[in-house]
Amino acid sequence: MTRHHFGLFKFHHSSLTSSSLNNLSRLRFRQFTTTTFCSTSAHNDMSSTTTTTTTANTTCANNGSILDDMIDYLNESWTPFHATAEAKRQLISSGFQLLNENDEWNLKPGGRYFFTRNMSCLVAFAVGEKYSVGNGFHIIAAHTDSPCLKLKPKSASTKSGYLMVNVQTYGGGLWHTWFDRDLSVAGRVIVKDNDGNFQHKLVKVKRPLLRVPTLAIHLDRTVNTDGFKPNLETHLIPLLATKPEEAAEDSKNKKNTSASSKAVHHPLLLQILADELKCDVDDMVSMELNICDTQPSCIGGANNEFIFSGRLDNLASSFCALRALTDSCASPGDLSDDHAIRMVALFDNEEVGSNSLQGAGAPTMFQAIKRITGSLSNELVGENIYERAIRQSFLVSADMAHGIHPNFADRHEEHHRPELHKGLVIKHNANQRYATSGITAFLFKEVAKIHNLPIQEFVVKNDMGCGSTIGPILASGVGIRTVDCGIAQLSMHSVREVCGTEDVDIAYKHFKAFYQTFSSIDRKLVVD
Repeated sequence: MTRHHFGLFKFHHSSLTSSSLNNLSRLRFRQFTTTTFCSTSAHNDMSSTTTTTTTANTTCANNGSILDDMIDYLNESWTPFHATAEAKRQLISSGFQLLNENDEWNLKPGGRYFFTRNMSCLVAFAVGEKYSVGNGFHIIAAHTDSPCLKLKPKSASTKSGYLMVNVQTYGGGLWHTWFDRDLSVAGRVIVKDNDGNFQHKLVKVKRPLLRVPTLAIHLDRTVNTDGFKPNLETHLIPLLATKPEEAAEDSKNKKNTSASSKAVHHPLLLQILADELKCDVDDMVSMELNICDTQPSCIGGANNEFIFSGRLDNLASSFCALRALTDSCASPGDLSDDHAIRMVALFDNEEVGSNSLQGAGAPTMFQAIKRITGSLSNELVGENIYERAIRQSFLVSADMAHGIHPNFADRHEEHHRPELHKGLVIKHNANQRYATSGITAFLFKEVAKIHNLPIQEFVVKNDMGCGSTIGPILASGVGIRTVDCGIAQLSMHSVREVCGTEDVDIAYKHFKAFYQTFSSIDRKLVVD
């Protein structure tokens, strides 16, 4: 956090070391698929399921698939806080050095670094060993947030003998998909320690805790003809428990709870959180909690060719970008001939416009570029070093794309219908809802062409509105060349989304190739 925010805070996350990861949970996640994740031609002999789970990881590792690791990342990353903390753990294990925005940076060519902001935004970068002051940055940017329900500041309410949890809608979710799901809570809590300081702790209650029940058809006879149209303020309220008097009394008997806390959140919920954090209820002084679906991410389909998961938009892009960066500079010599700086930027709050301290609307990434160029200049004063670096830089805005839906094919433009398993989708929009231009699309397609990777293109129909991404926000911020692209998926913004397994590996390979070969492609193109 910036210096003017709560100087006594000590930020830490208990899962940042591999020894503290819940291996039993990860094993349970992977038990949803017993055949090899890495090939759509994997056998389906159910008699051999006891051995295929064991060999799946070896096969994936041998052919360079990242699917196993992405499933783990999705299951760890219930919230932007958890996604950033898991990214932090992976970067540290890959040899990246953690920086603090409040400190002076002493960077060197060949170095690998990163920093976090608000524990929901992250910037990581690797400096080419042949970097010269004023050279460009090759950046992949994505976002860590997804549509969800968030607890209101005062969440406690009761209705008809039920303890209810009041929530806000975050982003443009398909809210009807949240009904009748096994839900729980996750997020961050500020905890007061014995020394009077405050610690930022992440919490995740893995067991089903909440439910938003639908109304029985016997009481809503026209729902299938008139449509399901819930009131988001009155119908989308999760229930926590019954018999509130007994629940409150039980919580009171376990531990003392302040009256003010009881008025804000249910004592029963607070006690569950305190048990997870191993602290007293009164030590929790603030919290930001999301409602999360507890069903694990998994591989599915008859040929094990789909990923079924929440938050694919946009954690799939975030993970592919992060993994491409770490793998592109994992071995000695990977940066020896690179004249540029490779970067990943993961932002929060894209789903609500990006206008926040940790969103793409903040100058986080460009401040980092300015600091990096300044630190590497060795106090040499050059003419407009930062501006020259921006002119030579290139940004890939990676956000999920709309794959053609077999039941609603008419919603897609006839000649631009992205398919699953057919590679990354370059997004175009004449009204600049996407930042792609003819030049940037060409350069990104050249990367695919050299590495024999498939590519697709998308435009929205003229009679439909078009979504947007962080691409135009970043491109217009300082005038950086940008291409918008993404992995094709179905059920975008549902509580459970779908994408293709092959597309994940293709995206990873495309991003990694971008880092490794873009400089050689870019220097061949001359545009005034």
